[in-house]
Amino acid sequence: MRGGPVVFDVSELYTSNFERVYSFFAYRVSNVTDAEDLTALTFERVVRHAARYDASRASVTTWLFAIAERVLIDHYRWRGRRDEREFGDGDDAWVAVEDRPSLGLAPEVQRALEALSDRERLVVGLRFGGELSGKEIAAVVGVTEANVHQILSRALRRMRAEIGSATSARR
Repeated sequence: MRGGPVVFDVSELYTSNFERVYSFFAYRVSNVTDAEDLTALTFERVVRHAARYDASRASVTTWLFAIAERVLIDHYRWRGRRDEREFGDGDDAWVAVEDRPSLGLAPEVQRALEALSDRERLVVGLRFGGELSGKEIAAVVGVTEANVHQILSRALRRMRAEIGSATSARR
């Protein structure tokens, strides 16, 4: 066992961070079911690996979101990056992506996110979904804080342009 004894309360970590972790996944996946499942898997891993937490290496929040990122990577490896569609309730008709329950993001924001690269979506998800600081994101992603701010700035410009062009097209 690395580190010392667990220096945080797992149930308190869950209570205070559940919405942040779910929001992080909402920025990264395309449906509610996956966001819920990935959130649950993240906290399951937290419980399983709580004894491995080492406060000298990272804050508990950074550690939590590093676990969430690994859960997401595993999700993409397992499912692939194909067009995910769900079965409708009780029948075998496919439900279009547009008809899925909302993840809590405006549809134009969801479309703008889908236009970003994986790294940009990760940084945006950690910043606005996970509410992490630039320093915390840098620790999770493994880049400098300046690089985090650069990625975030470019991603937000691209999202604004995407939302602007979608709004112009509807007029």
